Amino acid sequence: MLDTVYHDFGTGYVPRWHADIIDPAAAYLAPRRHTLLVALAPGDNAVVATAALDSRGPAHPPNPRHLAERYPCGETAQLRRVYVRPEHRRRGLARRLVDELLAFAAADGGYRAVYLHTDPKVPGAEGFWRSLGKVVHDEREDTGGAGGVVHFEIPFDTPMER
Repeated sequence: MLDTVYHDFGTGYVPRWHADIIDPAAAYLAPRRHTLLVALAPGDNAVVATAALDSRGPAHPPNPRHLAERYPCGETAQLRRVYVRPEHRRRGLARRLVDELLAFAAADGGYRAVYLHTDPKVPGAEGFWRSLGKVVHDEREDTGGAGGVVHFEIPFDTPMER
């Protein structure tokens, strides 16, 4: 996960954004409604992909207020840290991990929506998420095409009463 923030995002480690990367057990394994998936390479068991889910909706700020209101904490499964090492991309690994996260969210029974945001500058990220969900806000439209992240909602089957 740290490799991704340094190499793909170019931001490096920013504590207010990436604290979960430093202590993934506290962020994703201790809370009952959160999870972290890790894919290992056969042979050497090197981490080649990660995917996580938590029950925190998008915070405002830095995200737009209307998204924080639409995807409240506790009712929103937020997909996070879906990263695949470049040499392992385009093999269906991310899709398989996301399918597992969606099954986890559905089995929980308390989530009404699945949300995520992505950096469109990461090669393949925006296209991948567009193939799975719908854009609910594109910050590039707010900034005249410069910078910004793209926010998505991913459909999923849930036993929760609506």
